[in-house]
Amino acid sequence: MDLVSRDLEAIWHPYTQMKTAAKPIPIVKGEGVYLYTEDGRKLIDAISSWWVNIHGHSHPYIAQKAFEQLNQLEHVIFAGFTHPQAVNLAENLLSILPKNQKKIFYSDNGSTAVEVALKMCLQYWFNKGQQRKKILAFKNAYHGDTFGAMAVSGRSAWTAPFDSLLFDVEFIDLPNKENVERIKSKITNLKSELACFIFEPLIQGSGGMLMYEAEDLDVLMQHCQKEDVLTIADEVMTGFGRTGKLFATDHTSAKADIMCFSKGLTGGTMALGITSCKQEIYDEFLSDDKMKTLFHGHSFTANPIACAVANASFDLLMKPETLENIKRIEQKHQEFKSGIQDHPKLKDVRQTGTIIALEWATEGTSYFNSIRDALYNFFLDRNIILRPLGNIVYIMPPYCISNEDLDYIYQQIQEALDRF
Repeated sequence: MDLVSRDLEAIWHPYTQMKTAAKPIPIVKGEGVYLYTEDGRKLIDAISSWWVNIHGHSHPYIAQKAFEQLNQLEHVIFAGFTHPQAVNLAENLLSILPKNQKKIFYSDNGSTAVEVALKMCLQYWFNKGQQRKKILAFKNAYHGDTFGAMAVSGRSAWTAPFDSLLFDVEFIDLPNKENVERIKSKITNLKSELACFIFEPLIQGSGGMLMYEAEDLDVLMQHCQKEDVLTIADEVMTGFGRTGKLFATDHTSAKADIMCFSKGLTGGTMALGITSCKQEIYDEFLSDDKMKTLFHGHSFTANPIACAVANASFDLLMKPETLENIKRIEQKHQEFKSGIQDHPKLKDVRQTGTIIALEWATEGTSYFNSIRDALYNFFLDRNIILRPLGNIVYIMPPYCISNEDLDYIYQQIQEALDRF
């Protein structure tokens, strides 16, 4: 059997209705911004393979560091042991995170980084003898697919089979000048019950690349600090340059108590999750009473190979040319937005950093909008991987993408607007 037939015989793909979905496309090679199919096509990966790839595919520096580590130490239990790559990565991240972040806790993906953050907050209050169990989160949020992460995500078709099993969450609208005072009042009224406020800073990714202002988020974060409500910044998607700064919360003066990372953390090479926290939270778990321990861990916690490629990705991220590329992409998006935002077929065009989203003017905005498949196939036929969120097309490319490839993508979006 060929590769696709073998795949369909053995594999269940994510977020895929296997009965009606098109056959998967076999990818046999990656290089830079391109993915190569089994039949020789060269595709532009304009969404960084589910937002993880920031330096390009099969980067030789990352590959070399993975190879070196694989020949030295592939894995070691992280309870009671440590290794150089984990220590180096923690030090590297703390050097660029907000100064209040003091401790690094390792896990293995974005959802579990969020689970760890929620458990830290809930047990923080438990250890202090306070029963604060309610979580504050935004409507339309997405924080992952494990149960805690689903609970703090907006209720949707994705969560519907499990809604009765998800814990109590207080959902609020994205802040703006008109509603921010009402949200502040709600926080004040609930403060004795709230364990924490979790948010995707500036951009709600899976919710439709919904964007909001840093100033309004800043007001809420400051108010939470005033009312002694812990804050969790889910930077799984926004971290490592996506918003034009290293982290989305670098756009705010207030700093979160806890931060979550994955995706671009390893340059898209391997699965790894990190939850960082301020000293005060860590200290609340220090005790002669072993019941105050954070009982959380994974078999592959702080895997040395994953940490090695994350350190390599860090090296590349901090190079001047990478930071220049981020600014270049941001500027290109801004120029494209200014030229297309008044198009009659577009309901909205929004852009933050290296991310731009175009919302087609259709009846209703939904992940299941029928235009989604037509747009996906239109771009794929033109050798571009763009995976619309319903009627919303977004570009989130690796930072190595050329201006020529960006212009080609923009041109094809213009043609799609003429057709659909």
